Amino acid sequence: MDRVQGTEIRKKVPRRIAQAVLNSLKGGVVPRTGLAYVTVGRKDEIAALLHDTEIIADGGATFRFIVGRYGSGKSFLLQTIRNYVMDRDFVVVDADLSPERRLQGTQGQGLATYRELIRNLSTKTRPDGGALTLVLDRWINSVQSQTAEEKGLLPDSPGFETAVEQQIYAVIRRMNDLVHGFDFARLLAMYYRSYVEDDEDTKAKVVKWFRGEYLTKKEARDELGVTSIITDDSWYDYLKLFAYFFRQAGYSGMLILIDELVNIYKIPNSITRQYNYEKILTMYNDAMQGKASGLGVIMSGTPQCMEDKRRGIYSYEALRTRLAAGKFSKEGMRDMMAPVISLEPLSGEEMMVLTEKLADMHADLYSYERKIGEEDLVLFLKIEYGRIGADTNITPREIIRDFIELLDILYQRPGLSAVQLLNSDEFSYAKSDAVSDDADEDFATFTV
Repeated sequence: MDRVQGTEIRKKVPRRIAQAVLNSLKGGVVPRTGLAYVTVGRKDEIAALLHDTEIIADGGATFRFIVGRYGSGKSFLLQTIRNYVMDRDFVVVDADLSPERRLQGTQGQGLATYRELIRNLSTKTRPDGGALTLVLDRWINSVQSQTAEEKGLLPDSPGFETAVEQQIYAVIRRMNDLVHGFDFARLLAMYYRSYVEDDEDTKAKVVKWFRGEYLTKKEARDELGVTSIITDDSWYDYLKLFAYFFRQAGYSGMLILIDELVNIYKIPNSITRQYNYEKILTMYNDAMQGKASGLGVIMSGTPQCMEDKRRGIYSYEALRTRLAAGKFSKEGMRDMMAPVISLEPLSGEEMMVLTEKLADMHADLYSYERKIGEEDLVLFLKIEYGRIGADTNITPREIIRDFIELLDILYQRPGLSAVQLLNSDEFSYAKSDAVSDDADEDFATFTV
């Protein structure tokens, strides 16, 4: 049953989703599902990024950087946008960079990133990845349905298959003029033929090629009769082809999400770093100059990996001059249309709303009447923000993790009150002397 809070009716979160959300947040990672139940703040950032999706849906291209400290909510924002755009019929691919996955490399690191992106290819009907074959099959089915409607033919009519092939090859011919478009179109045609002939073996080989899993041209030639493969140098060109194809297949566009740019910053070899930054520049220029269609790219990283002029992205002068903020942009007055969006900390009021949402979710999940009240929430946040160094170091990730742990302990020890636990030495360690004064002032204006 829904519970009434004030004048609003709060709907319960499904237990499966609540469990996934709370477990993920306590573990310091972003949940794939259920974000809408715990999203607070970030309205300006979300509005700006959703405006980008309108440009992509019109056939344009966009590129954004999300910059924030560890635990500030970068990955949370990326996953929120991911869920939003899938509901708007976008195809989304996402990957975290690592020492083995970069944008450019001499040992297959760029191709490894491509494979991870394609492995995580998701749509509204397949939000957890692995949607490539579903998209290809949906494309063929949609062409068949469109042909039947426009030509007035039944699937078993003599001219139906020929009419469908004409529609299929019309899409394919439009791709021939794009970079690597001929090879891509040829593989699409091969997939279509194997689809109508129920040739599962050939379908699997074509999908293997699209996933970038052929290691040598000889292997691809022996199995498919093609002489090209996706490589470290060409993988981004094929993502552009996919973006174009997805729009032809009826999707709104394609969004690429790349997290953990700090792994490029950490590359010890300066030349290798520069090659990776050069790849970013290529992708950025393509989006800004209209060389890509139906494609959006969002990358995220820390301020250090972005702004460090010795090792960061700004060490590559061509990127620095394009991305550095202008003289009018400052904290509290950000340009949300700029290519770089810097995340400001969530406010105390926003954290109050978030902890209340989590308290309700926890109570619903474990079927108990919530006993942690508004005064307890304010006390919890006063203590968190009052810790030594909290003004510069504390992040939403740490506060959320502490709060869920607090809820777990109170649930497991029903005789213990929130005030008792919050005032215990175990919880309130390392509080600064200013907790009672400054923190009271910070939370004095709370209205719930």
